[in-house]
Parts: sequence; structure tokens; C-alpha cells
Amino acid sequence: MVREALDDAGLALTDVDALFASGEAMGLAEFLGIQPRWLDSTMTGGSSFEFHVQHAAAAIALGLCDVAVSVYASTPHSDSKRARSRPGGPGGGPGGGGGWRPMGPYPAMAWELPYGLRMPIGAYALAASRHMAQFGTTSEQLAQIAVSTREWATRNPRARFREPLTIDEVLASEYICTPLHKLGCCLRTDGAGAFVMASAERARHLAKPPVYVLGVGSAASHSIISQMPDLTVTATSVAGGIAFDMAGIEHRDVDLLMLYDSFTITTLLLIEDLGFCKKGEGGPFAEDGKLGPVGSLPTNTHGGGLSYTHPGMYGIFLLVEAARQVRGEAGDRQLPRCDVAVASGSGGVLSAMSTCVLGSEAAL
Repeated sequence: MVREALDDAGLALTDVDALFASGEAMGLAEFLGIQPRWLDSTMTGGSSFEFHVQHAAAAIALGLCDVAVSVYASTPHSDSKRARSRPGGPGGGPGGGGGWRPMGPYPAMAWELPYGLRMPIGAYALAASRHMAQFGTTSEQLAQIAVSTREWATRNPRARFREPLTIDEVLASEYICTPLHKLGCCLRTDGAGAFVMASAERARHLAKPPVYVLGVGSAASHSIISQMPDLTVTATSVAGGIAFDMAGIEHRDVDLLMLYDSFTITTLLLIEDLGFCKKGEGGPFAEDGKLGPVGSLPTNTHGGGLSYTHPGMYGIFLLVEAARQVRGEAGDRQLPRCDVAVASGSGGVLSAMSTCVLGSEAAL
């Protein structure tokens, strides 16, 4: 995957002097046979790669590196199949299911899991329940997000599920953790992605038209879900504002939204926290299909974590699709115009959030 991304840019491994990997950049550098002068193992879960964009942009601007690569690969689907084939092997399920394990010390092991909170889906179910109770959000509105996302997936030959989906089918699927239905939960697939970053001056002379980082913002509000200050407000409400201000854009300038969709409620919260509608109005905002192919706010055009892929940490796929759309390389799902794309990642349990604004030459 690293070589594929470098080939796309017209670069070689010998050009790479900065390596980003969620959790273990040092070992990966050794495996690749390179000796970078910048290593970054920032691990914030699914938003790690948006954080990597921020860190790489800063390092390049400071002259600490010239060519940065961020990469992610995981095989939870294959791992789960192998485990099930062994006697007594563990099962799995959407959004992590029975095979989910936290990394490192995890206070929830003492303060949340003993009370029966199934993780990580239980955290998102709490957020969805609270949003429904506080704002009247309905299961049908959440289901529409899954339907709109599937509409995009039908145009992506690499999507895991491409069959059309209806609201009734989402609601008829089993509850995984009330009020979240199976078809409102992310996939569990194998997958990999990578991106290359360089200075704007260098990027202009590479093999493909550059996609510019116009703005980026990050913020975190908690680690475990019981400590989230407000179950309906994520730190994207801070990160998104920073990114938009840095980019000098307004909401009407955005041609594409790439939002973390571990669950339908994640998408809804991010739409609100980015300011595309007021807090509590995400349900009505999405229910008319405006996120889909015929809508006014194209969102997750590759099919998202709900229908395309979700190998555990999904944020890198937001950036890859945003870059493809800005460069006009998205095939049947290509937008007529995509000069400004917003990719917003979510890490942990709605914990560490990072938003990137990417754009074409015309957006500068």
C-alpha cells in the first residue's frame, strides 16, 4: 500500500523521510527498510490519520521533513474467520462486537464494563438514545443515513455491499444495541490505505495534481464514554471550527463531506457539530436524502464505513476518497464539482476528533 501511494505520486521509498503509523511507526520503518528523520506513532483510534495530516503539515512547514507517508492496514474480518474456525474461538459482530479489545490501560474496564456496557457499540447507543430523548430524533431518520450511504456504495465497485437498501430493511434488521440496528452499524472488513504529503511547491511537480491541505483542527473531550461532558456534542464542534477558520471557508463552499460513520449516530453528530445544521436538527436534516447522490450535500461518496469498508480504524479512507474526488478520479461516483472536501475523523468513543479541509488549486 505504501508503494502504491508512492507510485501514484511519482515518488520512491528513498524519497520518504517521515513515516506515520497509528501505534508503531518505528517497526514499520524498519520493515520498509527506511531511516526517516521524523516518526509519528500517534494513535487516537479512527481519527489517527486526520491527526497525522495535521502533524505532517506542521513538520513539513517547519522543514523537519520533506515527504511524509501515513499508512494503515488491518485484517479483522480474516482474523475473526480464522478464530471462529478454531475450537472455542471467539465470535465477532458489527462495530467490534465480542472481539473488541481496548489498547493499553482502560479505565472503562473498572468503571463501565462491569455494568454490562457492550463496547464500543454501547457508547454510541448511549449517544443515540440521548439524542432521541433530547431532540426527538427517530430511528427512521438514522436509517435514512444508512440508505443514503448505500446509494453511494452502489456506484463503488470496491464496496462490500452494493445492493440498494431501504429504511424498512434497516429497521427490520436486528438490534445490536438498542436503539442501533445491525444495518446502522459499520462493517467489519479487511482493508488498507495510505497517503503521501509534501510541500505545496514540491507537490506541484509530482505525477498527479496536488490536493492541498487548506485547514485542519483537532480536539478531544474525554477518553471513556461515562466522562463525555454531553453525549450529544463531540469535540468536532471545536476541531471543525478551527479547520474552517484556517481554510477560510464557509459551509456553502463545501462540495463534499467525508464523515466517520462507525454508526449512523456518528454521522448525525458530526453533521451537527460541523455546523451544517443546528444541534438537535440532524435527523430532519438528513431525512430527505440530501446526503445521497441526488442530494445537496454529498456525503461519504465511496459508501462509508456502513457499506464500503471498516477494518477497525476508518479515518484514512475518508482522506483517500476526498483526494480522489478533488482530483476527479472517483469514477461513477465522481461529483460534477469538488474543489473543497471536508474529512472529519472520530477516534475512541466519540473522544478524539480531527477535521481536515482539502482542496484543489481552484480553492486556494
